[in-house]
Amino acid sequence: MEYDSELSLLSSKFAQDYPPDRYPELMHKRGRPYTCLLIDSHDGYFICVPFRSSIGHKNAFMFTKTLRSRKMKSDLDYSKIVIVKNSAYLDSSITAIVDQDEYAEMMRNISRIVQEANDYVNTYIQHIKGTSPIHPRTFLRKYQYTTLSYFHDLMGI
Repeated sequence: MEYDSELSLLSSKFAQDYPPDRYPELMHKRGRPYTCLLIDSHDGYFICVPFRSSIGHKNAFMFTKTLRSRKMKSDLDYSKIVIVKNSAYLDSSITAIVDQDEYAEMMRNISRIVQEANDYVNTYIQHIKGTSPIHPRTFLRKYQYTTLSYFHDLMGI
C-alpha cells in the first residue's frame, strides 16, 4: 500500500467551522491543539487520526511501549478521525509535537496504523453506501461515537 503521512495540527479555522454545539463527537478542548497523524488517502482527502489518552474502546492503535501508555492509555483514535480536504484546516505555522517514544512506536508501526485507519474509514463508507453492510450490532459497537458522519460530503457518500 502506498501512502504519505506526517504529523499535523488542525487549525483554528477548523475549530471555527466545526463548533462543538453542531459537532459534539469531535474533540474540542480550548487551548489544546488537535494533534494528529495525517494520512493522504489518495481519494482526494486526508485522514487525520488524533492522538488521545484514556479511552475505553478498541477502535484505536494502542501505544504499549511508551512512558505515557504505562501511566494512562494513550493511542491514535480511529473513532475520532477527521476527514480534511481544505488545507486551511491544517496549521502549518506550528510544528506538531508528540512524545518522542510515541512517535518512535508510531513510526515502527506506521504501515499497520495506515492500513487500520483506511480500513476503519472504508468499512464505514461501504456500510453506509450499502455495498458491504456489517451486522448492526458490530456497526454500533464500532461507529456509535464516530466523527465520520460529519464528513459524508468529503467522502462521497
